[in-house]
Amino acid sequence: MTDLSKDGSSTGSSAQAAKDQTSSNLTDTPSASASHGHGRFWTLALGSIGVVFGDIGTSPLYAFREALGQAAKDGLERSEVIGVVSLALWALILVVTVKYVLFLMRADNRGEGGVLSLMALAQQALGGRTRTVFVLGACGAALFYGDAIITPAISVLSAVEGLRTVPSLSHIVTPGLVVGISLAILFGLFMVQSRGTEKVAAWFGPICLVWFILIGGLGIAHTIHHPQILLAFSPGYAVSFLIQHGVIGLLVLGSVFLTVTGAEALYADMGHFGRWPIQAAWLYFVLPCLMLNYLGQGAFALSEVSAAAAAHRPVQNLDWFFLMAPEVLRIPLVVLATLATIIASQAVITGAFSLTNQAMQLGLLPRMIIERTSQTHAGQIFLPRINMLLMLGVFLLIAVFKSSSNLSHAYGLAVTGTMAVTTSLAFIVVRRLWKWSLWTSLALIAPLLALDLVFLGANALKILSGGWVPLTIGGALFVIIATWARGSDILARKVEQDSPAMADIAAMLSQRSPFRVDGTAVYLNSTLDRAPMALLHNLKHNKVLHKTNVILTVLTAETPRVEPKDRMQWHRLNPDFLQVVLTYGFMETPNLPKSLAKCPQSEARFDIMSTSYFLGRRTVVPAASSQMPSWQNRIFIFLKKNAANPTDVFNLPAGRVVEMGSQVSI
Repeated sequence: MTDLSKDGSSTGSSAQAAKDQTSSNLTDTPSASASHGHGRFWTLALGSIGVVFGDIGTSPLYAFREALGQAAKDGLERSEVIGVVSLALWALILVVTVKYVLFLMRADNRGEGGVLSLMALAQQALGGRTRTVFVLGACGAALFYGDAIITPAISVLSAVEGLRTVPSLSHIVTPGLVVGISLAILFGLFMVQSRGTEKVAAWFGPICLVWFILIGGLGIAHTIHHPQILLAFSPGYAVSFLIQHGVIGLLVLGSVFLTVTGAEALYADMGHFGRWPIQAAWLYFVLPCLMLNYLGQGAFALSEVSAAAAAHRPVQNLDWFFLMAPEVLRIPLVVLATLATIIASQAVITGAFSLTNQAMQLGLLPRMIIERTSQTHAGQIFLPRINMLLMLGVFLLIAVFKSSSNLSHAYGLAVTGTMAVTTSLAFIVVRRLWKWSLWTSLALIAPLLALDLVFLGANALKILSGGWVPLTIGGALFVIIATWARGSDILARKVEQDSPAMADIAAMLSQRSPFRVDGTAVYLNSTLDRAPMALLHNLKHNKVLHKTNVILTVLTAETPRVEPKDRMQWHRLNPDFLQVVLTYGFMETPNLPKSLAKCPQSEARFDIMSTSYFLGRRTVVPAASSQMPSWQNRIFIFLKKNAANPTDVFNLPAGRVVEMGSQVSI
C-alpha cells in the first residue's frame, strides 16, 4: 500500500515493482517448491501426477494404435513396429523432456507458466504490447480452447471403447452404446463443475498413480517376452522409418504426436505445484511408465506380426492397449481407464477456466461471471458460460465423429500450433529479457521450433479428415479476441477524448462546491487522469457531491499475482477527492470492497452502509465512420452487451451500486 504523492506518480509503480521482482526471479524457478519440506514436496509431486499428467497419461489408449494404423495401410513389418515405437519414445524425450521439462519450465512468470504467462513476460521484455506478441498470444490461447474441447471427447471415447475387447461384452457393445455411455459420463462431469473439485481432487493423484503403475507393469510383461523392441531406443529406427515411408511417414508422425498431447499442461500448471515436483514426477515416474507401456504395445504388436506371418495372413490394426492385458483384467482396466480420462478431462476443463480468467484480466476477452468453488484454494474457479460452451462443443464432436479413431485426425493440430507459439514467445524472452546473445538464443530455439514445425506440418496433412475442427475453433476465437482487444482500445481512446481532466474537475468543484451529502462515493474509472463519466452524470442530474469521493482505477499487472503491500496506491487530489489505484495480477479475481477496506481510515472510511459505488454503463453504437469493419463492429457491440456486470466482476455489494448510463459511438 503506497501513497502516490510520495513520488509524484499516479500509476503503475506497483506493477513495475512486480515486474522487477519477476525479472530477478526468472532463473530461480524452484519458486514455491524450494521452500517446501520433503513431505510437502512429495505431496505436490503426487498431486501433479493426478492433475498435470492426466492428458499425456491417457495417450497410450489411442496414440500407438493410430500411429500403427497409418503404418499398416500397406502391410506391417517388424522394422515398422520398432520405427513407430522409436518415434514415440523420442517424441517424449525431445518434446516433453528437453523442451518443456528442462527448458520452458525455467521461463516462469513469478512461478506461473502457460502461453498467456509467457506472453506477459514477452510484453514485459519488449516494454509493452506489440502486434507480434499479441498475435502469438492470441493464437496460442485460441488454439488451447480447441484442445480443451477435443481432449475430453477423445479420451473418454477411447476408454469406453475398451469394452469391445471384453469377450463377454463384445456382442452388445455397439458404436451407439459407446457414444451413449461417453456422453452420459461427460454430461455428469460438466454438471458437477459448479460444485468444484476440492472434495474429490484428493483422489486424483492416487488414482493416476495406480494407473501409471498398471500401464507400466503391462508394458514390462510384454517387453520381457520380446526384448528386441528395446532397439526402439536407437533414433536410427525413427529416422530410417521417416526416410523410407515418405508421405506415409509424415502421417504416422502426425499420429505419433498424440503421445505428447498434454505437454503444455506441465508448463501451464507449474504455478499450482512448483517446478521441482513436476520435474521429479515426470523424470522418475511418469516418463518411465509411459515408455514402458509404448514398448509393451510394440512388443505385443511384434508378436502379432510373427503370428500373422506364420499363418500367412495380413496384420490387422488392433486395440493394442486393452488387448495386451489379460482378459480377467480388462473390465477393471476399462474402469480405471475411464477414471483416468475423467481426471484428464477435468484438468483440461479447469485449465480452460484459468486461461479464460487470465485472458479477461489481460483484456483479451470480455468480463464473465466467475464463481469460487473453494474457500481455501484461490485457483479453483467456475465460469458458467465457458463450461456450457465446452460441453456443447464436446457433445457436438462426439455426435459428428462417433469414435476416437475418427477424432484422432482432429487432435494434434491445435496442440502443435500452441507449442509453436510457445517456442516463438520463448525466443523473445531469452533474447530480450534474459539478455542472451542472438546466436545463443538461436542455437537453443531454432532446433525446438524446427521440431514443432515438423510436427505441425505432419498434422496439417489431416486438415481435410478432421484437422479443420481445431482450426475452425481457434480461428473463431482469434477473431473474438482480436475484435475485443481492438474495440476496447478504440473505446478507451474515445472515452479519454470526450472526458475532461480530473484535475480540472476537482479544481472547479473546490471553488464552487455543490450540495454535500454524508457518506463515501466510489467512482470506478477506466482512465487515470480523466474524470469518470458516472461523476459527471451525478453532478449533472443529481447536483450533489458526497463528503468523501474516491476515484478508483483497477489495473492489471503483467505478473500472476501482486503482493498485498503493492495492491493499493493513493493520492489526494484535494480535500474532496482521493485517487486510488488497485493493481491485481492477471490470475487474481478483483474484490474491491475487500481491498478498499485496507485503506487508512485517515484517508477514507469504507463502511458498507455508508459507501456507494458509482458505475458508468456505456451503450456502444456503431458510428457513421468506424475504425473497424462493420462486421467486426457488430461482433464487438454484441460482446460488450453480453459482458458481465462490473458489480459481479468486482464483487461489489449489489445494494450499494448506482449505475449511470451513456451512449458512445465507435
